[in-house]
Amino acid sequence: MRENKEKITISLIIGAMFFVLTMVIFMQFKTISHTDIDALETMQESELRTEIASIKAQYDETLTKLEETKSMIKDYEESINTDKEASEILQEELVKSRNLLGKNKVEGEGIIVTLTDVDVGKFGKITASDLIELINALKTAGAEAISINNQRIIANSYIVDINSTYISVNGRRLVSPYVVKAIGDITYLESGLSQKQYGFIDSKTNQGKSVILEKSTNIIINKYNGNFKFEYAKEAGLWF
Repeated sequence: MRENKEKITISLIIGAMFFVLTMVIFMQFKTISHTDIDALETMQESELRTEIASIKAQYDETLTKLEETKSMIKDYEESINTDKEASEILQEELVKSRNLLGKNKVEGEGIIVTLTDVDVGKFGKITASDLIELINALKTAGAEAISINNQRIIANSYIVDINSTYISVNGRRLVSPYVVKAIGDITYLESGLSQKQYGFIDSKTNQGKSVILEKSTNIIINKYNGNFKFEYAKEAGLWF
């Protein structure tokens, strides 16, 4: 009786974690689906190739995570059946799931990118689109955690311009300078932003905007303090 109860408990935990991983993957597909088609149509051939390569990298990354999720679910099922270190595996993956949702404070090596308004009357003002472009570039380069002015960026974070006066991130009002922290492999993160001509840094500085990149071996990103709210999605039951 006790053994069956433990299996049911573990099954419920697995179901919850599977839901978390699926939500993260869904949000990544959502990001890819929001690609600006009109902008693609006006790009030159060389720019178009770069943009397509970026989109393909995001798509491949999402498919890879989907396969990893399937593999983890299989491992969990085997652990339940064999009772092989089940609690240790679940605890480890629970921490990973909380990191994906931004519910843990994290630290590690990475980069800090500071974007500052320059000559606001013309084209030097930082926009929400600039921040979104930077976030996507960092994710493609393998960033494991990102924040903007200490606001943790998670799967359902929204970054929008408000009346051309400030930028709202996670419902918080932010103004220049925008300090973007990213934890991950420093080499990959730096090279992901530093491509000549069409890389993020070159493209923004050519627009007259200020972008400064710093490397750090000790970046701290606080946890996400907001609530996860679903207005239309309802639980349909767990399945195994």
